[in-house]
Formats: sequence, structure tokens, C-alpha cells
Amino acid sequence: MDGNLKETHRYDDIIDLPHHVSDWHPHMPISDRAAQFAPFAALSGFGSAIEETARVTEERIELDDDQKAELDLKLRMLRELLPQRPEVSIVYFVPDVRKAGGAYTTITGHVIKMDDFLSVIVMDNGTEIPIDNIFGIDGELFRAMEVSE
Repeated sequence: MDGNLKETHRYDDIIDLPHHVSDWHPHMPISDRAAQFAPFAALSGFGSAIEETARVTEERIELDDDQKAELDLKLRMLRELLPQRPEVSIVYFVPDVRKAGGAYTTITGHVIKMDDFLSVIVMDNGTEIPIDNIFGIDGELFRAMEVSE
């Protein structure tokens, strides 16, 4: 090959031309240009549906008659001692808003109110516990009752 001949390549005829700028379409920002290469989620929402299905909830436990009687006695004692703002631990069921079941939660604090109209116990931190969802109540005042029996 002769040294005076220039080797030609496929795009040699256009490589030195100026970059075209459209008169009709505005220039795309770099952030939008990057988005066009983002992965496509053909099954959008599928991942969250799988996570929701995998999330575990507990079945609500039904109290037997003896447990209901004991809970009723503790609620009556709690009502009598309400002016003293007794400290108790309450285990209650919180129904899940998305699927069947729920979770048992324990809260410890001072009871400030028992609302018969709404059928809730109000704790000092503002938590309202539906009485029908209470699974158990414990506290010093109940332990003293068990010792005296």
C-alpha cells in the first residue's frame, strides 16, 4: 500500500460535519436521556404483591369462658381503681388492614379513661384500645389480688 494514499473508513465522510440541532424539537435534558435507558418493569407492583403475601399475620385467639370471666373481673377492678390511674400491661389484638389476621401488641402504661360509649380503654400516651380486642391485662394491682386469694 502506498504511504500517500489515505485509508478510508466507513464514516469518514460525515465525521467532521457539525452536530445537528433541531429547529422543531427542544433539546432533551441529560436527566431525561438517562431515563430512557432505565430498566422496564413489565410486572410493576408484582414485587410488592409478593412481599404482602409473604407478610405473616396471626390468627385471633378466642378466649374460653374462664378467661372471659377473669378478664371481666380485671376490667371491673380497673374501673374501680381508675381515679388512681393504675399502671397495667395490656395485651390486645390489632387487626391487619390488608389481610386476614393481625398482630398481638402489648402496651404498658397508666389507664386514664374507660369509655363505655366507644368501648375503649384510653392510656396515658393517647392509645385507645378496643375492649373487645383485649386478650389479657396484668399489673401490680392484679398480682396483689392473686396473693390475697
